[in-house]
Amino acid sequence: MRARELGIPLTGEPGPWNAITDVPGVEVGYVTLCEGADVRTGVTALLPRGRDGVGLPCAAGWHSFNGNGEMTGTAWIEESGSLAVPVLITNTYAVGPVHRGVIEWVRANCRGMAPEWLLPVVTETWDGHLNDIHGTAVESRHAAAAIEAASTGPVEEGCVGGGTGMRCYGFKGGSGTASRVVEYGEDRYTVGAFVQANFGARRELVVAGVPVGPELPDRPGPAPEGERQVPPGAGSVIVVVATDAPLLPGQCKALARRVTLGLARTGTTGSHFSGDIFLAFSTANESALTSTFPADDGSAPYESMRFVPWGRMDPFYGAVVESVEEAVLNVLTGAHSMTGRDGHHVQALPLDRVSELLAARGAGLSAAHEPRL
Repeated sequence: MRARELGIPLTGEPGPWNAITDVPGVEVGYVTLCEGADVRTGVTALLPRGRDGVGLPCAAGWHSFNGNGEMTGTAWIEESGSLAVPVLITNTYAVGPVHRGVIEWVRANCRGMAPEWLLPVVTETWDGHLNDIHGTAVESRHAAAAIEAASTGPVEEGCVGGGTGMRCYGFKGGSGTASRVVEYGEDRYTVGAFVQANFGARRELVVAGVPVGPELPDRPGPAPEGERQVPPGAGSVIVVVATDAPLLPGQCKALARRVTLGLARTGTTGSHFSGDIFLAFSTANESALTSTFPADDGSAPYESMRFVPWGRMDPFYGAVVESVEEAVLNVLTGAHSMTGRDGHHVQALPLDRVSELLAARGAGLSAAHEPRL
């Protein structure tokens, strides 16, 4: 179940699906790999304008809260302020094959898109506790399959896609999303967030302002012989923010910075061993940031962009913070317990105990849920 369905008190008005796909045109696709005892991984694809819109740039900006991770293509996003390719999320050691897979898919399906020059955006979090991360389960074909699986509408959450083998606050983590509607004069825009959550120490966890983590003590099992215990809070978190509000690249970067505040609402203080990297884009101004080879016809065209004034950005910042917080909670309430590599077991968030802790602070969950043990 999702956080709102469980009665966790949250602020703000969500979109119809309470997902990043509430932003018109945005699609999400998964490939989930659970094979044998040791494969617990996958690939997630986010398409800003759907498959038909690959190659049409969006204004974009990115932010690294802690750089112990990877997101390819960010140098070009910083340079041009634009994003024109799918965003793929996977595990740390699968960035290479997924990167290649994006190139192969674009070459096969987008012949007119700079065939000699492409900078895919592929990012990652570490799933080596449950998954044989040194293995070769993720192949380039899985990137193409995730792109082909992308669709709009409700988004599956929990142990799916690139989030299959992840942990969050010491419990089972994974993929989650949420959205907020922002009223701007007579217009209504949507801000949506997608999270691949693999971060946070159990003692830090905060749910709806209640510090439940200290009441849910860590119980890590012994590390296999010769293997070091991973420090609490290590792992990484990737967040992608989308909006249909017309924004400049610098304003998208400002949205990406606000992701940090949404994560902080769930308790994290930011581990040195976590790669916390965020990307934000706007689907407005469809053709304004197109970057193509100039025509040798003597022309000198201009482009223009419509954007929200900087002094009116605060509601959009708030929408990012609220949607990121809820997306993380949707990861935790949507994930199930999982056993993987070397018999490692990660428990799902015990919702019955969390309910008791919230009720003691006057913020109880709905009784209509089954405890996850």
